[in-house]
Amino acid sequence: MNIQLNGSTRLYFVVGHPIKQVKSPEGVTQELVNKGLNAIVSPADVTPENFTGFIAHSKNMLNTDGLIVTVPHKISALQSCDKVTERAQFIGAVNTIRRCAEGWEGDMLDGTGMVQAILEKNILLKDKRVILAGAGGAGKAIAFELLLAGVAELAIFDVDASRQQQLVEQLSQLQKGKVIAHDNNPHGFDVIVNATPMGMNGDPSSSFQLDELTVHMAVADVVTSPAETPFVKHATQLGCVAVKGTDMFIKVRDLMVNFLLENQVGDKNDAA
Repeated sequence: MNIQLNGSTRLYFVVGHPIKQVKSPEGVTQELVNKGLNAIVSPADVTPENFTGFIAHSKNMLNTDGLIVTVPHKISALQSCDKVTERAQFIGAVNTIRRCAEGWEGDMLDGTGMVQAILEKNILLKDKRVILAGAGGAGKAIAFELLLAGVAELAIFDVDASRQQQLVEQLSQLQKGKVIAHDNNPHGFDVIVNATPMGMNGDPSSSFQLDELTVHMAVADVVTSPAETPFVKHATQLGCVAVKGTDMFIKVRDLMVNFLLENQVGDKNDAA
């Protein structure tokens, strides 16, 4: 990777807490460089109580052109934007922020990236029964896009029962498919999707009852580190088709770069 680093370098930040698990700094920087830009993406470990201040201060750094938002800030990031897409507004979360005339503009691309990754594995979604664990920012985005992709039934599981029910009611407003609250038993479903941090960084747990998985199911996971979580590893050993978090990341990365560069400010290729 041929990175320039000088006074004309454009800055982007990946904001989360913790931050060590993210793949975006290298992956997105590489894509920006591949497009001929003098730009770099840096990780920023920011706690929830300092997040709003970080977003406000970064807007005042005129050589900062965008932010990538990860756990646990995706929902709170919505309120820190001056403008959001209709998709992000409905989902109630943001994972990518760029400069616009109004200030910071946010979008939520996790769901689109996951659905693209699932379809690329030749996993059918239309008219299928899908269960998803996680009603947080990523879970909401993925659930939204699964319904738009034409699933017949979408079951939502979350350890927070009130958050689970709230998402079920919100998604039902789309009238795109049957949406129900469910437990973590995947029996009878065609596609099993994890949108929780479970399995991350050596966590041996899974959000689903693994002994209920069968070879006829397809699975998908948002976790990127490790690429093979206990959930994915168990499923692949059974012979299931599996979408790893790293597969999703590639799709989300490309969507992020396209969104970030759509409203470029200034000449990113100037050299000092």
